[in-house]
Amino acid sequence: MFHKILVAMDNSAIGQHVFDEALCLAQQIGARLMLLHVLDPFDERYPSSIGIQTTTLYPTFQTEVINYYLGRWEELKQEGVEFLKLFYDQAIAKGVPTEYTQNFGEPGRVICQLAKNWQADLIVVGRRGRKGLSELFLGSVSNYVMHNAPCSVLTVQGPTKDSQSTQTATN
Repeated sequence: MFHKILVAMDNSAIGQHVFDEALCLAQQIGARLMLLHVLDPFDERYPSSIGIQTTTLYPTFQTEVINYYLGRWEELKQEGVEFLKLFYDQAIAKGVPTEYTQNFGEPGRVICQLAKNWQADLIVVGRRGRKGLSELFLGSVSNYVMHNAPCSVLTVQGPTKDSQSTQTATN
């Protein structure tokens, strides 16, 4: 029986689907939810080190670049908390005991570590359906979690290119 479900979410199309599956399951079995968003420093939405290289060439820009970089991180952190709060409110409205947290780091490792520390019985994580070279180069959070989690893992499949093209062809 699952009592504590860790829900690894990101702000993508599959994030809503992952949450819906976890919420439905939690309602049916009376489990608690922990919603997790991970700030990944390698995500393309996050500030890069390009500005740091500029400060080497133009030291007078250093303060401006650092302030921009720190400000952008603060914005992203706030966006993540607001994102989690929306889902938290939905779960609470459905009567499901829920907590949320936002952590920084490599998503697979952060998910597994939180699952261990929180003593989760189940992790619900999305799977984007990457295959071949894209999975090799971009990695697979769900694959890492399935092989390193301290508990059971439910992967929720996101739309794949095949299912998207089939859906487009039938519309």
